[in-house]
Amino acid sequence: MSKPDTTPVNDKWVPYKHPQPKDSPPELVIPNAIPTDERIWVPVEENVWFRPLLLAASRGYWMNLLRVRKSGVLSRHRHPQPVHAFVLKGEWRYLEHDWVATEGSYAYEAPGETHTLVVDPHVEEMITLFQVNGAMIYVDPDGKATGFDDVFTRIEKCRAHYANNGLGADYVDQFVR
Repeated sequence: MSKPDTTPVNDKWVPYKHPQPKDSPPELVIPNAIPTDERIWVPVEENVWFRPLLLAASRGYWMNLLRVRKSGVLSRHRHPQPVHAFVLKGEWRYLEHDWVATEGSYAYEAPGETHTLVVDPHVEEMITLFQVNGAMIYVDPDGKATGFDDVFTRIEKCRAHYANNGLGADYVDQFVR
């Protein structure tokens, strides 16, 4: 039996022939984005964890999976920049709105939005992909700032968590760009 002809049909099938820009950071490919190793999930609050995917320190945003099991609340917060969300599993809602983000839903959160993310008790597990630009400013019910998270606090939370669970503080470095 002869070997099949693998000659490209046209230039569309020919890879780029030159080096990538010298100062371009390397790609980041995470084969098992939803990890089987529980140590990768960083605790946030009771029943709430995040899994870093990209911690873009040079651009001031982060991509992560947010996981809530059983029932949980992510502290009330405001975003000064847009946030994008895609629900992979389960559902969640905001106390301040009447809609529910269900599996397969995409949500856009406008700058200035203040809300409290809730996963209700009937949901066994929720996992949502979030891109958070800028910061999350935690506020009380009247909007008074009580704390914040940004890409740098997220990196430090990961570093501390991984140092304590045997993965090593530098485990987070693979996600930083």
